[in-house]
Amino acid sequence: MTSKKTEKTPDDYRESLLDAVMPHIAFDGWTKKSLNLAANDIGIDPRVVDLAFPNGAIDMIALYAQQCDIQMLEVIKDSSFEKLKIREKITTLVRTRIELEQENKEACNRTVPFLALPQNYFQGLKILYHTVDLMWKAISDTSTDFNYYTKRMTLSAVYSSTFLYWLGVESEDHNDTWEFLDRRIENVMQIEKVKAKYRDKQPDLAGIWRALGKKRYGS
Repeated sequence: MTSKKTEKTPDDYRESLLDAVMPHIAFDGWTKKSLNLAANDIGIDPRVVDLAFPNGAIDMIALYAQQCDIQMLEVIKDSSFEKLKIREKITTLVRTRIELEQENKEACNRTVPFLALPQNYFQGLKILYHTVDLMWKAISDTSTDFNYYTKRMTLSAVYSSTFLYWLGVESEDHNDTWEFLDRRIENVMQIEKVKAKYRDKQPDLAGIWRALGKKRYGS
């Protein structure tokens, strides 16, 4: 008796399409051309891309970020991680997350301006939120209320500025970037000062980040 061949669904192609598209992004950016080339590379009809990623490139970027976030969490499985101080844990997570982007650095250079476009800005903010939220959860942060949001906003600034610095410089072992990170991480350790400074803005800021926290990647 012969078994019936199982046909793949568009979702089954999501990861392979993402892998295929990354080399094209460095040259053609997050364009329809890049997505079609990725489909051709893995031998499928380009129309499948629209089914696998209904929102196009922004859905691909969200999936890529999610994959990097999951890989980042591997670092906390090291027994030595728990022995680190909070500052050292956050530094390790930020550094690890950026290092995961090294292979696709040229694509990252094309991704930043793409996410800065008005129609993509809010989605980019959601992706950033999920990354920094995961970092705090990875170190078992138990903060609540406004303190919860100030920590994430502060770390967002630290991570974003370090990421942009990393994109703009080339140095052996990225030492310049890690020195920059060490200086920026001081912001995370001054949460009480940040909270006091922005206390009057609590309703608006907390509301924005609370809404983002309820959303999934690229949803």
